[in-house]
Amino acid sequence: MKFAVLGSGPMGLMAAMELLKAGHEVDVYERDDRIGGMSASFDFDGLSIERYYHFVCKTDDPLFELLAELGMSDRLKWTDTKMGFYCDGRLYKWGTPFALLGFDKLGWIDKFRYALHVMRTKSVRDWRALDKVGVIDWLKANLGERSYKVLWERLFHLKFYEYKDKLSAAWLGTRIKRVALSRKNLFTESLGYLEGGSDALLARMRDFVVERGGRIHLSSPVEKVTSEAGRVRGIVVRGEEHRFDGVVSTTPIQYVPKLVPDLPADFAAKIRAIENIPVVCVILKLKKPLSENFWMNICDESIEIPGVIEYSNLNPTTGDAIVYAPFYMPKTHPKYARDNAEFIEETLGYLPKINPEFQRDWVLAAHCHRYEFAQAVCPPGFYDMLPPMKTPIAGFSMADTAYYYPEDRSICESVKVAKSLVRTALS
Repeated sequence: MKFAVLGSGPMGLMAAMELLKAGHEVDVYERDDRIGGMSASFDFDGLSIERYYHFVCKTDDPLFELLAELGMSDRLKWTDTKMGFYCDGRLYKWGTPFALLGFDKLGWIDKFRYALHVMRTKSVRDWRALDKVGVIDWLKANLGERSYKVLWERLFHLKFYEYKDKLSAAWLGTRIKRVALSRKNLFTESLGYLEGGSDALLARMRDFVVERGGRIHLSSPVEKVTSEAGRVRGIVVRGEEHRFDGVVSTTPIQYVPKLVPDLPADFAAKIRAIENIPVVCVILKLKKPLSENFWMNICDESIEIPGVIEYSNLNPTTGDAIVYAPFYMPKTHPKYARDNAEFIEETLGYLPKINPEFQRDWVLAAHCHRYEFAQAVCPPGFYDMLPPMKTPIAGFSMADTAYYYPEDRSICESVKVAKSLVRTALS
């Protein structure tokens, strides 16, 4: 059969690989000028680095299998990382028993409940029950009102705004579990990165596709998926129709109703019901490290970002200190209309709070990227909300990052979901 794959992020490339291995013909169409999607790299002042940060956890088995298949297992490196928590004008250590004991914003009972909550969460195997529970109710029931307010309330506000009450406990629980299980021991967190960055993996996946006869068309946005008598006929690119037996879409599903106008109205409505939040991500290259932490959560009224990620404390090969500062916000937020320079300036204004020694002359370069569909809003009952991958148009299958639910967004989940999507497309 002849397949078109829409999107060349890790999910799209993995889908193409699976289809080629099954003996089919594949063309990949990408609207961007490069492969990678949210994992794509760019030239940041002479450093090739991802537009959006990525890290690997010790539970990422589908990724490990892909690296072995591509002969890249030796590219995976592990770093003992640290975590910080900025609260009420002070940067605390976080992520270890000693850090929890020394945190003066919680009482002893609060701390015991927090530790018990993490232990319980990392042992959960089936998330179906927590899919039905609201995350705020879940946190308050397990941690108490005080701990919720100190540790989580501000984070949810700055990442979801008016959607903060529309989140399932399963969505957060998997994130807690994934990081909690990526530890050497109780006192040491260990996270991974790929030598050469995600770009090295993407290049090897691209080569796999091309060497097996697949074709990748960059700067080629698909305008329409055509159908006839309820079955896929092909796609339209630059006004020209190309015939295919099947179309596999890995682009944000919010594009699908317009892209596939022949979808039944009720199915298109299910797709439109899935809401998503954009991200505006500031990236800084600094002369000196901002902190010792890879990840820093921020719950402080004077700072309007939920955290900063100092990627160079995970991947030391970057040379200079690299800091990501993500602003998650709905398009309805007044800030979203600002230009990128204003987001960079706002971020620079926060850094002296985090590190009083910070000076503007530390900044070697600054950049800002935006992605419209960065974080799906996953309310209680999200399993049932997600439309099936197999659509009413025979031969047209779809998935995007919403289908990672309840797991976190990662290249590992891209690999896992891509395999499921191809099984669906071939069924």
